[in-house]
Amino acid sequence: MERPRIVFAGTPTFAVPALSALIAADWPVVGVYTQPDRPSGRGRKTLIGPVKQTALDAGIPVFQPATLKDPEALEELKALSPDLMVVAAYGLILPTAVLNHPSLGCLNIHASLLPRWRGAAPIQRAIASGDEHTGISLMKMEQGLDTGPVYATQRTRIGPRETGGSLHDRLAAIGAKLLLDQLPAITQGALALVPQDPQLATYANKLEKRESWIDWQGPAIEIDRQVRAFDPWPVAQTRYGEETLRIWEAHPLESGAEPVPNTEPKSTANGDKTPPGTVLGSGPEGIDVACGAGTLRILRLQAPGKRPISAADFARARPVDGTRLV
Repeated sequence: MERPRIVFAGTPTFAVPALSALIAADWPVVGVYTQPDRPSGRGRKTLIGPVKQTALDAGIPVFQPATLKDPEALEELKALSPDLMVVAAYGLILPTAVLNHPSLGCLNIHASLLPRWRGAAPIQRAIASGDEHTGISLMKMEQGLDTGPVYATQRTRIGPRETGGSLHDRLAAIGAKLLLDQLPAITQGALALVPQDPQLATYANKLEKRESWIDWQGPAIEIDRQVRAFDPWPVAQTRYGEETLRIWEAHPLESGAEPVPNTEPKSTANGDKTPPGTVLGSGPEGIDVACGAGTLRILRLQAPGKRPISAADFARARPVDGTRLV
């Protein structure tokens, strides 16, 4: 049986393993869609995106319309005569005309176990919410936001020290393998679609920079999840005097562990505990900060205009003990 013609749509690094896997397995990828090139970095230079570069290296035609709602963009797509569109973090809405054009429809590689975490930031929301598992869903796309029926899923455990970056990379690799494993059955119509239960749906809203600020009133375990989820972007941050510190690595102290240097949250005259955000102590192990519940040990941080360094090195150069982070 002749393999179907595939159009691939994706933009960031998450999509690269899936496209590379299709190319390596000799699936006929007849075109690649990715978002338009945009200025990036301090010099605001226009850089070629990772999906575009992968396609160019493989000699595959690249298309970068600003929108697929334009009639010309639709005609361009039709000229490729695709049987299937595979989508991975493309970032543009597919109008109904595009969804309905390939005879096998449009297949999305989504980084969650649908219907949990529909939307833009499923990886980070899963970590921040303390989920123990997540995974990949191969979903047949329809007009709603990640509401389509699911062909197959692959479950994976979220590690206790997993970050947004490490989970992103693992799920990208899992998604590529799951796609190759299931694509023959999908294209032959041998795999049943499973409808999603809308009652179980949760939404992973797009990350906002304002979410990066640490609220020290919260429990240490939740702040730890925030730090891990927002690595590598937008990176958890806090105020130290007039400076903004980016917190790259931390962990909550286990119950009974001694903060450095063997200090405990002290009570004030009115019986209240040390205010959350207060640095209880610092040493070779890191910087210990009082939280609304528990203590967070900062291990690695970054001062403005500097590179990330260990919290111990920062504390040796700065008077942090007894100060309050806000």
